Amino acid sequence: LLFQTVLHPLGAKYPPPAKYRRSFLTQLIKKHESSGADPLDELYDALAGVLNEEESTRCYKSYLLPSGEPVTLCENVAIVSGGTTGLVTWDAGLQLAQWAIENGALFCDRTVLELGSGIGFTGIAVCKSCRPKAYVFSDCHPGVLQVLAENIRLNGFILEPATTCGIPAEPWGLDGEATNCQTPRLTVAELDWGSVTENQLSDLQPDVVIAADVVYDPEIILALIGMLQKLSACRADGKPPEVYIASTIRNPDTYRLFQTELEKARIGWQVIPARSNSTFLYDVQPNVNILQLFI
Repeated sequence: LLFQTVLHPLGAKYPPPAKYRRSFLTQLIKKHESSGADPLDELYDALAGVLNEEESTRCYKSYLLPSGEPVTLCENVAIVSGGTTGLVTWDAGLQLAQWAIENGALFCDRTVLELGSGIGFTGIAVCKSCRPKAYVFSDCHPGVLQVLAENIRLNGFILEPATTCGIPAEPWGLDGEATNCQTPRLTVAELDWGSVTENQLSDLQPDVVIAADVVYDPEIILALIGMLQKLSACRADGKPPEVYIASTIRNPDTYRLFQTELEKARIGWQVIPARSNSTFLYDVQPNVNILQLFI
């Protein structure tokens, strides 16, 4: 158990928070001692090593995909940091990734645009599991975009040196090593929902649009819906992209406002049934919904 967790090569290279490892090892030692077994030196040595570590504002978290391949992310230990909540992975992003992997045919050989990518878990999981043709990660916070690019590089991808015309972005992490031989074309775009134009979006030509945990603030709902309306007319073939949004319903009033504004904008929606099994570890809550929108 010890060598499959704290001393696993992945955990050793990209360690979880020191506080978490101390708590885990302490509980493991208590279990060991309560069984009356002889002391295991490796347990105490591991705890001693962690006790000497200083706390950091950043840590790593690793998730195993159904294929067994890991997704490793550098995250902030604080939920809110640098004026944003985008530097941690949220449950809706985990559930959207799980749903995407289970429905990989929707993404295979298609261009995917992710709104509010945060630090990248959902997009990286989709790129590793669903073989999209191209994937555009997007966010609006400079600090989030920097960590996002670092995480994409950390997982063996190289970003395109140029991005779509008219949408500011950077060739983040082009000096990273690529370990995947066949990968989608990846870009990171700084995308402000309130100011982006239809002409700028027309360069993206997404087949699928996804987002997780973007319905949390009443003040951004109108901007999000305006963004979706612009996306509905951006494809050259006149066919709107498929849209899927996963949300944790923390405030029912905010979520109802989102649905009301969708109806005002004549955007249809339906709830996608949740799966009972969990690929990733997260707090299983009944208030996480995935909506398919018809823009």
